[in-house]
Amino acid sequence: MEKIKIIKDTEGKKIVEITTIKFSGKRKIDWKGVEEYLKKFIGENYIIEDTDELVYIGSEFPEEYAHSMNSIRTLGTLGKAKANAAQAIPELIKTVSNLSFRPNLKEKHSIDAFNGWYRGTVRFTLPITDEKQNIIGKNHFRGRMIIRRNKRGKMFLYDIIDIKKET
Repeated sequence: MEKIKIIKDTEGKKIVEITTIKFSGKRKIDWKGVEEYLKKFIGENYIIEDTDELVYIGSEFPEEYAHSMNSIRTLGTLGKAKANAAQAIPELIKTVSNLSFRPNLKEKHSIDAFNGWYRGTVRFTLPITDEKQNIIGKNHFRGRMIIRRNKRGKMFLYDIIDIKKET
């Protein structure tokens, strides 16, 4: 069975459908495991389909994604959603939409985000399973992908934040 695919909703919006739960836990998310999993993407790059822009995965991405203040505060269903979205990083980059630019305002990012930040919308689903691990439905989520542009103009994935469950 295909684990990740890109589908469209009734309005034609792209949604990344994730069909397996890799990171689970009722109380605590294995963010160290998420970080280790994300390391396989370092050095890769993917094209945003809407803009044809290339987004790179840098060595700082796994740690930022798994250990940012946003991740630490994201608990329960939303934390599990962020952890499992890690499985679909290439597809999420490809389908990010509504990119908007923000200049860099923090000194600590004066080099790595010299040419500012981009935020875009990502959508994904995760399966709902019963106690026997049979899929009985799916939850829909929306989040904000954060991409930084460095001094040389290259875009790098930074994080996915503000994940919300959609009805």
